[in-house]
Amino acid sequence: QVQLVESGGGLVQPGGSLRLSCAASGRTFSSYAMGWFRQAPGKDREFVAAINWSGGSTSYADSVQGRFTISRDNTKKTVYLQMNSLKPEDTAVYYCAARIAPYPVVYRTSDEYTYWGQGTQVTVSS
Repeated sequence: QVQLVESGGGLVQPGGSLRLSCAASGRTFSSYAMGWFRQAPGKDREFVAAINWSGGSTSYADSVQGRFTISRDNTKKTVYLQMNSLKPEDTAVYYCAARIAPYPVVYRTSDEYTYWGQGTQVTVSS
């Protein structure tokens, strides 16, 4: 069983930056593939970024490619999402997700993940 707790959300002006963190419990964090998803009001949850167990493979949604960076620190059992050049359309609740996958594979759909955090709100507005 894994519990995920996101933090780092908040209000930021367009063009600004935020770094989200997702802290995981459990002893086998290094065996988990991780992902970030987001859901804006009235819209479906959408994929943002994913990383494999070692951090050697990553994937991004086209809408965030070049602006967001996903990374992980297995010693701290934490995955990060560095968000730069934020736009109003990035406003959403951001969720961290995990699944066991000690392979060089990343997962881009929500159905492929087993565990979810409670979400953290990101608002981009002037």
